Amino acid sequence: MKHLMIAAGILSATSAIAADKPQLTVYTYDSFVSDWGPGPKVKEAFEEVCECDLNLVGVEDGAALLSRIRLEGENSDADVVLGLDTNLIAAAKETGLFAPSSVSAEYTLPVEWTDEVFAPYDWGYFAFVHNADTPAPANFRELADSDTKIIIQDPRSSTPGLGLLLWVKAAYGDDAPDIWAGLSDNIVTVTKGWSEAYGLFLEDESDMVLSYTTSPAYHLIAEDDASKTAAVFDEGHYLQVEVAAKLAGTDQPELAGQFLEFMVSDTFQKIIPTTNWMYPAVTPAAGLPEGFDTLTAPEKSLLFGSEEAADVRDEAIVEWLGALSQ
Repeated sequence: MKHLMIAAGILSATSAIAADKPQLTVYTYDSFVSDWGPGPKVKEAFEEVCECDLNLVGVEDGAALLSRIRLEGENSDADVVLGLDTNLIAAAKETGLFAPSSVSAEYTLPVEWTDEVFAPYDWGYFAFVHNADTPAPANFRELADSDTKIIIQDPRSSTPGLGLLLWVKAAYGDDAPDIWAGLSDNIVTVTKGWSEAYGLFLEDESDMVLSYTTSPAYHLIAEDDASKTAAVFDEGHYLQVEVAAKLAGTDQPELAGQFLEFMVSDTFQKIIPTTNWMYPAVTPAAGLPEGFDTLTAPEKSLLFGSEEAADVRDEAIVEWLGALSQ
């Protein structure tokens, strides 16, 4: 009995210590928290330095994150949101739910970064990925005129889906509705998020899938498979910069700030290339992994500023829905 009492005392003390640890809740997208995503390694690395429990909550895709935060409002359990992008920054700020941070770093982004609320953690170019032994169209018009079957994501729930709409809008302006009218019979299906779309492509449900120029690096590095590549379009490719910010209503403001600082550290940034399969916002001290130097690179970069993206977004979605409903 005495031994049982001692054991119970040790267990109670251990539980008390664990209970004393603060918890930081980070909302992000599903692929980030997957077993093969950055989440597990980020959690392990941050908990080694924060003396806290990091609770990563997956929420479908990037655009769905903002919808959830809007719905929960000031009652959200989130302390940090990680997974929005430049196309959603203006809309996120309009909610009044996000707080400024003091994060700074030697960013290696294709654009200058000055935002005081949102901090970047990775970036890439949207592209259509296909089998390397299959010829690919050179632009959206050629794609629309071809029999190539594509899978894309819904712009109302997915940041790649929204990025595609802004890509077409940036490249073609007022002619965007005509492009979508031509593409409507190329689209096999529209998924809620990236993971589902890419999975269907890998199951040979389409010839191409909306993804990133960096996606073939996964197959090359993780699977020693050079069979996938990204089509380079001559009208340019739309840039995505993914960002994170702390919630104004967080009850862990210092811990949230510590996480954002950790996010731009070498420890976090070197995890990104071979788990999130994107370019890190700060190039790691050891450089990029072997294989990234083989990736296709667009000659022209397209990007709306955050305010302009917010202005264009609704019009682009209406044009897209109109074309797909015909």
